[in-house]
Amino acid sequence: MKQTKRRPVKKAVPSAGRRASGLKAAPSVLERALNGRTILVTGGAGFIGSNFIRMMLAEYPGLRVINLDKLTYAGNLENLADVSCDPRHKFIHGDIRDAALVAGCFERVQGVVHFAAETHVDRSIVDAGEFVLTDVFGTYILLEALRKAPGVEFFVHISTDEVYGSREKGFFRETDSLNPSSPYAASKVGADRMVQAYHTTYGAPTIILRPSNNYGPYQHPEKFIPLFTTHALEGRTLPLYGKGRNVRDWLHVEDNCRAIECLIRRGRLGEVYNVGANDERTNIEVARRIVKLTGASKDLIKFVPDRLGHDTRYAVNINKIKALRWKRKVDFEEGLEATVRWYMDNRAWWTRIKEKNAAFKSFYESYYKDRK
Repeated sequence: MKQTKRRPVKKAVPSAGRRASGLKAAPSVLERALNGRTILVTGGAGFIGSNFIRMMLAEYPGLRVINLDKLTYAGNLENLADVSCDPRHKFIHGDIRDAALVAGCFERVQGVVHFAAETHVDRSIVDAGEFVLTDVFGTYILLEALRKAPGVEFFVHISTDEVYGSREKGFFRETDSLNPSSPYAASKVGADRMVQAYHTTYGAPTIILRPSNNYGPYQHPEKFIPLFTTHALEGRTLPLYGKGRNVRDWLHVEDNCRAIECLIRRGRLGEVYNVGANDERTNIEVARRIVKLTGASKDLIKFVPDRLGHDTRYAVNINKIKALRWKRKVDFEEGLEATVRWYMDNRAWWTRIKEKNAAFKSFYESYYKDRK
């Protein structure tokens, strides 16, 4: 099959990848323009995707966004209610595994930010199949469209720090080996490797971002911080794994979105970047802080049997992305307080999910029934 040649990006050093001579050139670096462009965002009705779209439309008046989302249990168009009437935002209800639909989207855009994925570790432990199909195969479908779309100048793949596995001390660098513990993390490793392979083999203009744990408004209430916050507001038990000693580095979603914007503008094609806040907290510390912020009783915290394969600590070195002039803006204490306040002020949003979303209710009740 004849391969489509990629259109060169102006004023850029050619990206690293296979050349006719068999040599490799240095990755490209430039300030990419966004105003006047159209980008495709996959999974844009989810937590991080919706925050990203909202931020980008506010920052770039000349930017247009095509939002492709399957609207699984975790996708919610209410997340984008404030931009639903913005003519620059076009929503397409569809699956990233639909090759024809994806190819049509790629013909209309100059850049792609790929969020769409199954992301809940607990669900992956119960049934890993959908994670393989969405996170790995879905990413493959996107990459196939990418190599046949010469007008697309960048493809930012949103990964996770969980691909590295656990680390007692020190920080993972982008060049460290990947050692996933959960089926979710393994599916993201598969996606990462596919993204890197398409850059190496075809010269696809890819960038990989590996963020630490995100938190903030519009996060689905199955995740740790919103689950504990909403449970505390309801006076329900807060089921904390093990002794709550697992350590996470909490990055506010706004800072993560700024990191993605930074990579779109200045990231090197073919490269991997870590991003985090370097502000580590144990789970018990976070749980106690949520209890205090909500005014709930500390007796609501209940230690339950640990998650299978539960990683002790995630920690990443962020010097590489800091060199691109990115820096964290949201302090964890301030960010957590603002996040808790958001859930207090938007009770109707999460109540509809917890009471009416069958996928949430059935999974929570079945998963935690033996942990009471």
